Amino acid sequence: MRETTPSAMPPCFEKWCKRFDDCFKTKAQKTGFRHYLGGLLGESERKNLTQMANNAYGVVYSRLHHFLTDAPWDAVKINERRLQVMNKCSRDPNQGRVCLDFG
Repeated sequence: MRETTPSAMPPCFEKWCKRFDDCFKTKAQKTGFRHYLGGLLGESERKNLTQMANNAYGVVYSRLHHFLTDAPWDAVKINERRLQVMNKCSRDPNQGRVCLDFG
């Protein structure tokens, strides 16, 4: 059963993802990041690529796989940005937190 659609994500999800947009060179990479993050945050107990793709509308397994294995983006840069964003959010009582662990 597909549980995730782009319109089902809260508005803050897109706002949060935009903070990482300059870490990616192409629209496909930005989309892959959103699909992967949405899969990690989804309700499914299984967090593998097959399950993420099966649970979400508009997510194709091969594209998600390419994003994680072949697309040229820097995991260290993403993690550094994640830490910057979390640090900034922890100082702002009006901000929520999303934790990602790429290690």
